Amino acid sequence: MVKTANLYARIEPELKSEAEAILGGLGVPVSNAINMFYRQIVIHRGLPFAVQFPATSLLNAATLTDAQLDAEVAKGFEDIAAGRKRSFKQATADLTKEFSL
Repeated sequence: MVKTANLYARIEPELKSEAEAILGGLGVPVSNAINMFYRQIVIHRGLPFAVQFPATSLLNAATLTDAQLDAEVAKGFEDIAAGRKRSFKQATADLTKEFSL
């Protein structure tokens, strides 16, 4: 008889639901997916994928020149004047979705 251990983890509810829906569509139980992930960690002796920032370049105000920073701020004001804006809540949700891997 194979011994098993319990695993408890805190996961964002939306991420959990989305992942479980995908796994369900594949016919893979969540516990099997976790076992596969752990086996890959052991085989690779680390994470089985690269952990890095997305390929898109992120602006860093600390590295911009004064002229570059002024240009970025001007773009923001132009977007507001043109009606291209989002609420704080929507912007936060979009960023969370984009950077939640």
